[in-house]
Amino acid sequence: MTKTFYVTTAIPYVNAKPHIGFAMELIQADVLARYHRMRGDETFFLTGTDEHGSKIDQVAREKGMTNQELVDENAAAFKNLADKMNASNDYFVRTTDDDHKRAVQKLWKKLQSQDDIYKDTYEGLYCVGCEAYVLEKDLVDGMCPNHNKAPEKLKEENYFFRLSKYGERIKEAIEREELKIVPKSRKHEILAMIKEGLKDVSFSRPRNILNWGVDVPDDPDQVMYVWCDALPNYISGIGYETENETFKKFWPVNAHIIGKDILRFHAAIWIGMLMSAELPLPKAIYVHGFITSEGKKMSKSLNNVVDPLDYQSKYGADPLRYFLMKEIPTTDDGDFSKARFEAVYNGDLANNIGNLVSRVLAMSCKYFDNSVPDGDINYELLQQKAREVWTGYEKSIAAFDLKKALEVVESFATYANKYVEETQPWVLAKEDQIKLAEVLYNLLEMVRHLSLLLRPFTPTVSDQIDEFLGMSEIEHDYSEKKSWGLLKAGTAIKKATPLFARID
Repeated sequence: MTKTFYVTTAIPYVNAKPHIGFAMELIQADVLARYHRMRGDETFFLTGTDEHGSKIDQVAREKGMTNQELVDENAAAFKNLADKMNASNDYFVRTTDDDHKRAVQKLWKKLQSQDDIYKDTYEGLYCVGCEAYVLEKDLVDGMCPNHNKAPEKLKEENYFFRLSKYGERIKEAIEREELKIVPKSRKHEILAMIKEGLKDVSFSRPRNILNWGVDVPDDPDQVMYVWCDALPNYISGIGYETENETFKKFWPVNAHIIGKDILRFHAAIWIGMLMSAELPLPKAIYVHGFITSEGKKMSKSLNNVVDPLDYQSKYGADPLRYFLMKEIPTTDDGDFSKARFEAVYNGDLANNIGNLVSRVLAMSCKYFDNSVPDGDINYELLQQKAREVWTGYEKSIAAFDLKKALEVVESFATYANKYVEETQPWVLAKEDQIKLAEVLYNLLEMVRHLSLLLRPFTPTVSDQIDEFLGMSEIEHDYSEKKSWGLLKAGTAIKKATPLFARID
């Protein structure tokens, strides 16, 4: 029976252009989606944009644009990023889409029918940057720690969601790992927050204060609050409105991928909403950290903001994908520097992987007339090595440690290069044609495995390698591809063009 796999990114807020942090999250989700497709799982990958709220209204007025013009322009920028990063998302959800609005209103009515939405007056501190009410104890010198701005004092009549009703159930689901949170440190963080007591949360704002959002059903004076509107994208994007076959097939989601700053919204508020709606809970929430630039927090004033499209346009998507997955710890903070990017590009990609592919294909074409040699495929040592590599790789991806998975891949490329130096095919060409055929067959098989291992991370490069090897992407299933000796003697191969041009 075919398995299903559903993965989402968080939907970024479109008051500004995309940054390197979201590019990393997008690629993390794409790697998981491509990996599961490679395994033969029926996969759905959702990303999109969050387009309502007071910040949009504020920025649009500052720019002399309508709200819709602003979100259309910035949503297009996020779609362009997904395209340029070679993301394989199946759908791009926008919270201004009519079908999303209808789905959210359906969910609101369901929560209302459970007596989990009520009207009350709220007085407190509101951070426009966070689009959230904040507690005084969480401020630093009276400022929001995320935006370094003082929150506004507000008193409003809003609708509220009874999150407090679900605190104990949410805690139990996380403790039992019915809802798995990775890494463990984030699990402990949210549990500590829940144990302090979850309070009911504001779910709307008066229309005379915010007129840019989803209408509250049956109350024209209220507009849905941004988190109530944004979080349901994970179900609206797969057909919750009509509860179609896609929704039935893919919900519950296998993995939400989010940044550490929005853990509370996803692991508490969203889970409470799903419990109220009587929907199954997500299987996992994978949490990543932040990216600094040259060792410092990114800031326009420091002129150290990294635009992912600058690197993509200069080096291509695959090198940036590789760097972000291998050099930034998957579930922790990491640093992006131009010097480190260039060192990894030259070291891992040009020297280790690219050079291996070039020299193996060049020697095979030269010595065996552009075809796979008839070598001995029953080489137990290499078969065992390949099994070990695949085991480590699959365990790492299952644990959401994409950095470790790529370290396994790179070590395999290093092993293959060492095999070249130890066997010296250029010497065997003069002395032992039978041994040469065996060695080059083994090297071609190692290159084939390397291509498959890299495919979720660097899909364009894998396509190129497969073309050099004369391999078809649809000929074999996953278990066959992982086995040793799939290359057939006599298959036409091509001399490799350089995969990565060295950076001087």
